[in-house]
Amino acid sequence: MPVPLYQAKAEFFRTLGHPARIRVLELLQGGPRPVRDLLAEIDIEASSLSQQLAVLRRTQLVTATREGNTVVYALSTPDVAALLSTARSILTDMITDQGLLLDQLRADADGSEAATTPATATASRPATTRSAGDRAATGRSATKRTLLA
Repeated sequence: MPVPLYQAKAEFFRTLGHPARIRVLELLQGGPRPVRDLLAEIDIEASSLSQQLAVLRRTQLVTATREGNTVVYALSTPDVAALLSTARSILTDMITDQGLLLDQLRADADGSEAATTPATATASRPATTRSAGDRAATGRSATKRTLLA
């Protein structure tokens, strides 16, 4: 019996649940790299890096090719880089929302009525490169942003 899609997605995201794996994927966004370069950039033991690379290979997020005595890793598809970029965008929005809420809480604690209003919060937020359709597709609506501000 096939695995339900939601379960397959959960397994996929569990694969991304280790900081060393995320760092490897980030480094590989710049192009293929030999293991020795990855090891120099990531502060973990060689055996631990080897284990994390094996997980990424098994899940087909990276490919490995041998060039003489050197093993070179690469992202298996540009979609992996796109996923990391999307994650960065979501985290940026979350941190921005938290910062605006923190500013409002501080202003309220000072007894100031000059707390950021939804209109000024939206206007002062840095512009993102995502369209309204992209935000709607990811569940980030203007209404939610206004409520958080």
